[in-house]
Amino acid sequence: MAIIAEPLNSGLVIVYQDGTTPAGAPVNRQKSISYVRSDASEEALYEIAQDLFSLSLHPVIDVLLKKNFRLLEE
Repeated sequence: MAIIAEPLNSGLVIVYQDGTTPAGAPVNRQKSISYVRSDASEEALYEIAQDLFSLSLHPVIDVLLKKNFRLLEE
């Protein structure tokens, strides 16, 4: 039995630093962008995340890409 992975939607999660605690530890938050095209390149998505947060005062800590697939029998 062969299985096909059909791409569905994807999501982009951008983790950024939003200040520090009174003890000096960084406070990280995240912003999610849902329904990203599944055929968008990883390089383009990374550049978009960086460009969006270049308009902000918060530095980007991490960029995550979450892809969803439907598994079907062939």
